Amino acid sequence: MKKIAIGMVVILLLSLTWASVDAAPSRIIHQGPSSPKVISLTFDDGADGTNIDEILKVLDAHKIKATFFLTGTGVNHHPARIRRIVSKGHEIANHSYSHPNFRNLTYAQMNTELKKAQAVIKTATGVYPKKLFRAPYGAYNSHVLEGVGRAGYPYTIQWNIDSIDWRGDSATTLYNRVIKNAKGGSIVLMHTGKGASGTVEALPKVIKELKRQGYGFVTISQLLKLSSTTKYYYYTVKSGDTLYRISLTTGVPMMEIVKLNNITDPNRIYVGQRLKIADKSAAPVIPSTGYYYYTVRSGDTLYRIAINSGVTTTEIVKLNNITDPNRIYVGQQLKIPRK
Repeated sequence: MKKIAIGMVVILLLSLTWASVDAAPSRIIHQGPSSPKVISLTFDDGADGTNIDEILKVLDAHKIKATFFLTGTGVNHHPARIRRIVSKGHEIANHSYSHPNFRNLTYAQMNTELKKAQAVIKTATGVYPKKLFRAPYGAYNSHVLEGVGRAGYPYTIQWNIDSIDWRGDSATTLYNRVIKNAKGGSIVLMHTGKGASGTVEALPKVIKELKRQGYGFVTISQLLKLSSTTKYYYYTVKSGDTLYRISLTTGVPMMEIVKLNNITDPNRIYVGQRLKIADKSAAPVIPSTGYYYYTVRSGDTLYRIAINSGVTTTEIVKLNNITDPNRIYVGQQLKIPRK
């Protein structure tokens, strides 16, 4: 019986090993889709989580949920602060156990780092982190993505806005750095440690300005969901069409059309060709705003948009501060109330 039991364990271990080897490499994500107009605020937590409570107060005051990438050593050093992150409803993800450079690790070592962090996070908070990984130092290559994928983490989350707050820049410098580079789908990198001395002061100003510009705030999981649930419709190329003209007509950036249709030469489209166009009107509701964005297309009127959206024209006019309901234009982004 012992031989049979040992044999079954060996088979099980082999099957698990092969399953991990066959896993797809982790997918690198620098930002989300450009529409709807949303941004993800993310915070990396190392051994020093000095500013966690102050950051949570700011996020709570503005009713924003963020994503915190946690290290195992950080959880061990300040578990009460980590529990407060979870109790406030924020998303937690994996930033490794001891913050090593993953480019210098074997697959087995990567797996250990991720699993150890996962275990201490679960012990401290009662919940597992999301299967989202952020590489320490932002250091990754194909070897890292392969190892992280084998460990069961399908996404490696980078950023397109680095606040560089860890080096102690002033709140004004951090504010300008974020606002200057903000665009739809941005992922902002900030830190929780005392070295990021300007973050707590800059954060409320950043949030207020981004809200003023019409941005909503989402967690990384919500941003990924926006990417995966984008719907499409088909546009048939007509005589005289160019990709630039189609882009203006549909309100979709030309490079999005090129990428979605695997176009190798943007100057060679032909009459009758069917192009996939991302349907911006199908974008999910932006959490914490109560509205989503609709991009005006050729032939649209406010009345038609209202009927299709299940709202009134008056609601759209009021939400968008429209002075002349008869003058909307192709490519314009309108806020549509959530129903």
